[in-house]
Amino acid sequence: MRKLIKKRSIKSGLLPGALVYVGDKSAVAVQVTIIDYTESVFEERQIQSLDECILFRESPSVTWINVDATHQVEIVQKLGDCFGIHPLIQEDILNTEQRPKLEDFGDYLYVVLKMLSINGNGDGMVAEQVSLILGPNFVISFQEEGKEGDLFEVVRERLRSSKGKLRKMGADYLLYALLDAIVDGYFVILERLGERIEVLEEELLANPSQLTLQNIHTLKREMIFLRKSVWPLREVISGLQRGESPLISETTGPYLRDVYDHTIQVIDAVESFRDMLAGMLDIYLSSISNRLNEVMKVLTIIATIFIPLTFIVGVYGMNFKLMPELEWRWGYPAVWLLMVGLAGMMLMFFRRKRWL
Repeated sequence: MRKLIKKRSIKSGLLPGALVYVGDKSAVAVQVTIIDYTESVFEERQIQSLDECILFRESPSVTWINVDATHQVEIVQKLGDCFGIHPLIQEDILNTEQRPKLEDFGDYLYVVLKMLSINGNGDGMVAEQVSLILGPNFVISFQEEGKEGDLFEVVRERLRSSKGKLRKMGADYLLYALLDAIVDGYFVILERLGERIEVLEEELLANPSQLTLQNIHTLKREMIFLRKSVWPLREVISGLQRGESPLISETTGPYLRDVYDHTIQVIDAVESFRDMLAGMLDIYLSSISNRLNEVMKVLTIIATIFIPLTFIVGVYGMNFKLMPELEWRWGYPAVWLLMVGLAGMMLMFFRRKRWL
């Protein structure tokens, strides 16, 4: 996963509304696609010039303009000026560190949130910012990374095949479909995180190691990022489903409430996983502490056994000519027998006390 915080110092001292891209420069070329549709008519194409967008601005049909990769400031500015998007909103689109939020400008709504997907290795998350602008008859979406991790293909397929209500409803329903696709992607992330946590639990109980601790901290870091992405989204969906904007029809309200319920489920799962990881970290520390105690117990018992033996060897190692036992024929075997017997008695005593 990418860094949680990117450099924003490049915007220091600039005027409000100054258009500067804040984020990682994508290697993907900027592509602008248009899907224009009614219940009976469907058109999809990739445009070469942004001037073509002007033709769809007053179209009675529903128009979806999707911009893949937002690192070219000129494209965002020209498209924003064409549809009358406020310069501050254009600035937010280019700033890829936005908190999920909803802005109501009367004749259009601005929604920004995080799209999360599984990376190519299957062991981490890919996060990109998605900005959505809802107008009376259009939706404009700006994706930070372009096609990589794009979850909107399901919506495109539904539009192409005219399945469901999507072609029969307005632009607000298209906005709902895009939001629903992003929230459904969160459940895929949660399933993969749950599998990784289960594997980590088994490893933690069987043979915890330093790598186990690293994996726990990696999961905690990803969970913090997921929580940061999902918690504010609850307020965004709640603001949409209350129906305060004339751009959201009453028929779309129940669908937005369904997305809101899904968001709450994701939040509950994230909180449960965070509690599990916190408990796993405590278990790891307790396991390491118990292992250290076991080692110290064995070393203490060994040291305790050798204390009297060292005393005996020390006594008979003194260099005195008139020692009483010095001339004994069986003195040496007797000392060995005494030491072995003493060590055996101490081991029996430790076992009876269940210290071994």
